[in-house]
Amino acid sequence: MSGIRFTLNGVAVDVKDQPPTRTFLDWLREDRGLKGTKEGCNEGDCGACTVMLSDQRGTRAVNACILFLPQLHGKAVHTVEGLKAVDGTLHPVQTAMVNEHGSQCGFCTPGFVMSMATGHLNGVTDHDTHLAGNLCRCTGYAPIIRAAEAAAAEPVPAWLAEQVDASTLNGLAEDAPDGVALPRSSDELAAWYMANPDGRLIAGATDVGLWVTKQLRELGPVAFLSGVDDMRGIEVTEDAIHIGAVTTIAELMPAIAPHFPGFAAMLRRYGSAQVRAAATLGGNIANGSPIGDSPPTLIALGATLYLRKGGDRRALPLEEFFLDYGKQDRAPGEFVEAVSIPRQPDRLKCYKLSKRFDQDISAVLGCFNVSVSDGMVTEARIAFGGMAGTPKRATAVESALFGQPWTEGTIHKAMAVFTQDFSPMSDMRASSDYRLEAAQNLLLRYFLEDQGLATDVLEVVA
Repeated sequence: MSGIRFTLNGVAVDVKDQPPTRTFLDWLREDRGLKGTKEGCNEGDCGACTVMLSDQRGTRAVNACILFLPQLHGKAVHTVEGLKAVDGTLHPVQTAMVNEHGSQCGFCTPGFVMSMATGHLNGVTDHDTHLAGNLCRCTGYAPIIRAAEAAAAEPVPAWLAEQVDASTLNGLAEDAPDGVALPRSSDELAAWYMANPDGRLIAGATDVGLWVTKQLRELGPVAFLSGVDDMRGIEVTEDAIHIGAVTTIAELMPAIAPHFPGFAAMLRRYGSAQVRAAATLGGNIANGSPIGDSPPTLIALGATLYLRKGGDRRALPLEEFFLDYGKQDRAPGEFVEAVSIPRQPDRLKCYKLSKRFDQDISAVLGCFNVSVSDGMVTEARIAFGGMAGTPKRATAVESALFGQPWTEGTIHKAMAVFTQDFSPMSDMRASSDYRLEAAQNLLLRYFLEDQGLATDVLEVVA
């Protein structure tokens, strides 16, 4: 009988007879007695459950609370208990946290240490960004950031480097665990989904994980997509940028930055480092959320979506995929295989409005892609999230801009027709009036930035 095989703190384990939606956090604490990894929010926000995950694609920090056991198959995992050497020598970030007094109550400390150790292994120097997914409410971030900076110059411990080396994982994932669907190709996935059209597809589990931990839902048949490598990666041709559906947000950011830096800047605010390391572009599209961050951006860029059901494939403009709130143009057994963006001059700007800069859900997300030639608007694609039951184009605003001079007067006229495109709702994130006025002002901001007026939402000017 074959189980879920991975290494835990350098030791091979074989986990059998576990439900496929058992979280790694629960298994760690309840079955293994490893209590260093904490349960805080249990939804991937606080970072108290952060662990280090390594495979052939490298090492990354992830949230154990929304990580299902089958997602570990063939990988190496480290918790805070396995960060020091066998002889008790502390990892450099552990030593630095002690020396810099980076811990007070201590509840969040193991998660911070694991994020810091992952960053240290990967040579991360932007500690503010890397640690944005770990919340501290007593010590504060200053001594923690000082600890990360102090540890940066120290070498990666040899024992850790050896244990996360991809060659040590050879053979672990040779066979799929009994009773767990882990397709290795899109063909295998298509066959499984045809046989289980009511099943659930799980890639990063950053959304579906909460169905289990918060809503206590039974998911029925599930398939885990992390091994479908032919649906991963970015291919850039003369005509298009082709992105596989299981490409993570963290993988997409550096690949898209040279082409559309505004897209990459928006993705920097997509969840946290832990969430971006797990969440996939296909998942963010397929769940159909009206406040998903990537669909408005892709719609503004004129993206094409590729769907597959069995041996049949079809393509459609991404904007046509979203039919109504909670309803997408996707048949049972059909899945998102890829998305492509046509190559074009970069005129894209994306503006995300939320209560926090880091790791927050958008109240409004506006994406603008306006082409101008000889002072006249020759093309306009504008899309919003948070303004309707689906990600939606502002077609009336686009029409008001098309063929008009690229002037502030044209902008103000276009701002007046936003009510023809949107009647946003009020909720806990923003009122209807705020959303509408903010969307109008984002168009003005786009124009002013295009005229050379620099803006920085992180800069404070007296």
